[in-house]
Amino acid sequence: MTNPADSIGTSFFGRLAERITKFSGSTAAFLVASGIVLGWAVTGPLFNFSETWQLVINTGTTIVTFLMVFLIQRAQNKDSLVLHLKLNELIAATQGASNRLINAQDFSEEEIHTLHNFYRALAELAKKDNDLGKTHSVEEAEDNHNEKMAAGAE
Repeated sequence: MTNPADSIGTSFFGRLAERITKFSGSTAAFLVASGIVLGWAVTGPLFNFSETWQLVINTGTTIVTFLMVFLIQRAQNKDSLVLHLKLNELIAATQGASNRLINAQDFSEEEIHTLHNFYRALAELAKKDNDLGKTHSVEEAEDNHNEKMAAGAE
């Protein structure tokens, strides 16, 4: 019996892209690429440094670069999704953490700026209290700060 989770992302292209991505970041890939460039450079005098000789390396590197952009983006998308899932799990599992931030990557820019301002205000209040770890919401920080100010005025 096969596990449905095993079939996620196991398409032929997915497996191929994963292998190419792993290989392209290896020492062997660097050595292969260096060998190709060295071989091309050594053959320069043989071809009288012709335009065709130059075109071969330019075309090859352009094609490889073009394809690698998509592989790198695919790898970054996967890494980003996994990171978000891990952060979401930490938020969901942490007592007192605000669940408002689960899937924050899906928020609009306006919502992200609103949250940024929210946490900026929280940080400013925490600085005034000299206790950065005591509260986890602006409301609690404001209440805590006001209580301290009232206690200090007495």
